[in-house]
Amino acid sequence: MPMQGFNGLCVLALESRRAGEITKLIENAGGRPTVVPAMREVPLESNHDAVAFAERLIRGDIDAVLFLTGAGARILFDAAQTRFAREDFVAALKRTQIIARGPKPVAVLREFGVTANIVAQEPSTWREVLAAMENAFGDKQKGLRVAVQEYGAENTALLDGLQMRGVEVTPVPVYRWALPEDLTQLRSVVDAVVSGGFDVVLFLTGVQAAHLCAVARTMGKLEAMLRSLRGTVIASIGPDTTEELQRNGIHPDFTPSHPRMGILVNEVSQAAAEILAQKRA
Repeated sequence: MPMQGFNGLCVLALESRRAGEITKLIENAGGRPTVVPAMREVPLESNHDAVAFAERLIRGDIDAVLFLTGAGARILFDAAQTRFAREDFVAALKRTQIIARGPKPVAVLREFGVTANIVAQEPSTWREVLAAMENAFGDKQKGLRVAVQEYGAENTALLDGLQMRGVEVTPVPVYRWALPEDLTQLRSVVDAVVSGGFDVVLFLTGVQAAHLCAVARTMGKLEAMLRSLRGTVIASIGPDTTEELQRNGIHPDFTPSHPRMGILVNEVSQAAAEILAQKRA
């Protein structure tokens, strides 16, 4: 069958949980995929913060809960149930204003019989979260006691924005991002990028970029890798990822119309050849 979309371009993705899915998407779009995990989710060794949050919630000391990710929401539920009955935790949530950053936490909450009262619109960054809360609460945000389910790293822009509005913020960390235990594949990717082995690089989270750069730095090849990336098509799934890419000296060429993996692969496959020709001219 004739190639379509990527038309045989070499495409790198640094995905972990959905590696099989993105591999198939790239292949179906006519690309030659290399998919290597750049991170792993590690539950916090101690769930003290999550348990303390659940205790305050059940006691009625929390006015609203902001869920930022589906995976984090599920871990938070599991942590709460190590100390409290599920029905008590769910009942407390139902008495509370529930805010969701996007569809993934909404779906997990629905599994537990909890409905989000406020859902941030796409692209579901911290800006949309603040706007959604502003629309819902207005001046009543001042003094509002909000627990924020964190994911991976602290979102300082979101927390600062809430505090500037007078919100009493309680961060609830539930997991952190770590590098893969075996860095052999990631080091090989750095070498391949430096040698010009990829035409397109897809970033689905900012942490992927941060970890790739961290490994390159330990190898003494960060600057060489960044130079080589300037000759590839860099695709970012959305604004949050773009901000992290730019912090690491990587400047995206493409962002999809919606922050979804399938849409990203499909749309960049149609644009990659033209972008690549312009960058390498």
